[in-house]
Amino acid sequence: MSIRQHPRPTPPPPAAGGMRAVDWDAVRADFPLLARHVHGKPLVYLDSANTGQKPAAVIEAVDGFYRRHNANVSRAVHALGAEATDAYEGARRKLAGFLNVRHDDLVLCSGTTFAINLVAYAWALPRLQPGDAILLTRMEHHANIVPWQLVAQRTGATIKVAELREDGSLDLDALFAAMTAEVKLLGFTHVSNVLGTINPVAAICREARRRGIVTVVDGSQAAPHMALDLPALGCDFYAITGHKMCGPTGTGALWARREHLQAMPPFLGGGEMIREVRFEGTVYNDPPHRFEAGTPNIAGHVGLGAAVDYLSALGMHNVAAREAELLAHATEELRKLDGLRIIGEASEKAAVISFLVDGAHAHDLATLLDLEGVAVRSGHHCAHPLMQSFGVPATCRASFAFYNTHAEVEAFIAALRKVRGLLA
Repeated sequence: MSIRQHPRPTPPPPAAGGMRAVDWDAVRADFPLLARHVHGKPLVYLDSANTGQKPAAVIEAVDGFYRRHNANVSRAVHALGAEATDAYEGARRKLAGFLNVRHDDLVLCSGTTFAINLVAYAWALPRLQPGDAILLTRMEHHANIVPWQLVAQRTGATIKVAELREDGSLDLDALFAAMTAEVKLLGFTHVSNVLGTINPVAAICREARRRGIVTVVDGSQAAPHMALDLPALGCDFYAITGHKMCGPTGTGALWARREHLQAMPPFLGGGEMIREVRFEGTVYNDPPHRFEAGTPNIAGHVGLGAAVDYLSALGMHNVAAREAELLAHATEELRKLDGLRIIGEASEKAAVISFLVDGAHAHDLATLLDLEGVAVRSGHHCAHPLMQSFGVPATCRASFAFYNTHAEVEAFIAALRKVRGLLA
């Protein structure tokens, strides 16, 4: 028995040029939270790089699992256990299709932080040694820095950093020059959560593979916003976070090349990750279950499967095109404001704008915008080294998703003008 299917957007008919016409107002209506008011003002939610909002189909999928199918996975022969297992493994298959990978090469986990730690402890820790190096970029999220620091401390490896250009793009010449013989692993983000910079993953991975360097890609900010074909990217590991792609919190996945998964020891020990346990020794399960000890977030991943259905029905090319329009609109309007500085203006960029206003602290600016109903992020965005390179302690960040509107862009700009007057 399978989980009941929940409503999702009907694929729109093709339009001229091969793109599909989408009723974005109808899409927005699928997201209950976006109808809220805060401080007596209509909510303008511009913090999707932090977490994406959830369509009703995802909320109903989680609710439906707990109401009708709740049981543990892979541990019971009764009907509910079979239904729960089918739903959980079905979500794995949906996500694998979304990424164009084999489902048994996909480890379900709590998100990118867990996924990168899994690579750090199960792949890097047993292999790295003094004299080896881990290469990272200046734009990395802390989740793609701190695990490697911990591994380096325990193995004697060192960390090298590839720097950025002034516009926030990665200096590829410097990156390739840094791929020296001692570098065994390269960790880098597909899309910067602060700058919005989209890195040329395929070109970077091609150069790394030519030099025998294993690549770990943080895909948290890419999976919600663009079509992905992981084999075409050529990386060794790719991590995603479900809650940024309209799924529940505490969900995500690590994709890895099969040869790596088969060679890696378990990260956590417990139930499900074993074939046979004796006090004399344990035989571990095959990947990916070898890395999924304990009871997983079953309902959350069922919800993530519903989110994948939803995004797939919209079409990720449509999502990317919509967000590009919103980014262009917001950038054009922000450039008209005196005393406002945009941090990161790479030519290839996702719908993320970090900015500062002369004379205003980022936290003060965000607090006052919130009183106008506009939710933006303020702070270092878990990217201290990047902030340091730009010489700032924090920025405000407006991040857009396909469910935002051009009217919200105008409301954001109007609120920003008002707030600047209050701070003057």
